[in-house]
Amino acid sequence: MFNTLSDKLDVAFKGLAGTGKLTEINVAQSIKEIRRALVAADVNYKIAKEFTDKVKQEALGSRNILKSVKPGDLMVKIVMDEMVSLMGGQTVGINVKGKPGVVLIAGLQGSGKTTFTGKLSKYLKEKKNMKVLVVACDVYRPAAINQLSVLAESIGVDIYKEEGNTNPVDIAGNAIAHAQKNNYSVVIVDTAGRLSVDEEMMTEIANIKEAITPTETLFVVDSMTGQDAVNTAAAFNDRIDYDGVVLTKLDGDTRGGAALSVKYTVGKPIKFASTGEKLDELDVFHPERMASRILGMGDIVSFVEKAQEQIDEKEAKRLEKKIKKNKFDFNDFLGQLNQIKKMGDLKSLLGMIPGMNKLKNLDIDDSAFSKVESIILSMTPEERASPEVLNMSRKKRIAKGCGKSIHDINMFIKQFDQMRKMMHMMSKGQGMNQMMEKFKGMKGM
Repeated sequence: MFNTLSDKLDVAFKGLAGTGKLTEINVAQSIKEIRRALVAADVNYKIAKEFTDKVKQEALGSRNILKSVKPGDLMVKIVMDEMVSLMGGQTVGINVKGKPGVVLIAGLQGSGKTTFTGKLSKYLKEKKNMKVLVVACDVYRPAAINQLSVLAESIGVDIYKEEGNTNPVDIAGNAIAHAQKNNYSVVIVDTAGRLSVDEEMMTEIANIKEAITPTETLFVVDSMTGQDAVNTAAAFNDRIDYDGVVLTKLDGDTRGGAALSVKYTVGKPIKFASTGEKLDELDVFHPERMASRILGMGDIVSFVEKAQEQIDEKEAKRLEKKIKKNKFDFNDFLGQLNQIKKMGDLKSLLGMIPGMNKLKNLDIDDSAFSKVESIILSMTPEERASPEVLNMSRKKRIAKGCGKSIHDINMFIKQFDQMRKMMHMMSKGQGMNQMMEKFKGMKGM
């Protein structure tokens, strides 16, 4: 996400490389490139100009104060600060207080409302330990009710729906009463969308909001629609005065215009960012972390947080003991692969690591581990637990079972053995330089 914008901004900053200081000429040239990058990312020209005017003013004002800082680094810092401010400045949480808390979901058809309802339900249930009730108020599209039912069942939360009732205002009100009687912590109301903003839809969502007085109203917007998304957000806000924005489909070919413009345009914070279709692919929106990723500096904080969510302390201690004894086996390796997969899709994870956006033609997806998994799953329990028993006869059987060549099997076993030795050395406290000398000729890692 935002790869094109990141590349164009990188070009703007490189123009300052090798210069001794910021001058009006090189600042103006850099500002011109930054403005072009923002407009190309579908940021409104007025917003882009105001943004770059602030950057220019700050750059020229700082050039004589921070003489020890390289011009390129100083410009990156200034752009980073202004970008964080443009996207809201600080993280704003969701308000689900109340008995129960009520969250109203609004947006256009196809923006990802129902999927987000499922993701938010999972988030509140698992991370906030809440008893969640989802409400199906899209009475016009039976597929929406079916989709929400499937999502609710997969998460393990309850769904409220009324067969034969075509009045979404009544359904929402009845759901709140049901939630109060049954001690639900939060009610999430999924409403109908339309292909475009129309008076009938606006009236309906406004009537639902008036009837149930939600503690939080969220507007879901497809970030791939760029400036159109911002215009739609403004139209909805004028009518229902929502509390926050949810950006969906950030894993797609998004240019970044919506993320950079929506807070400025409607004055409401971005509260969540959603990537992919998986129900755990939902992140609280952090303006500083997003700006860092756009500028190619990664988001190591979010990466660590995702890793910590998947770490089992007892399992970690068990593995530590096995690694120290050099007994790490294929079962342990398979378990670690599964933990990584639970963290999210690999491209998104790599985007969080500083510098990874600079690697071109990096074609990695969730199937990257399938080859390794198929090899391990073609082994017997004995072979998984004791890698040293793998002889040529066993390797041939494994190759036939997973549809790979003997060469593939040998390469994987060799790499696994090298990795196991390195992990063992690290557990013994050997220094990195010492390890690098020993593994200088290692390839394929």
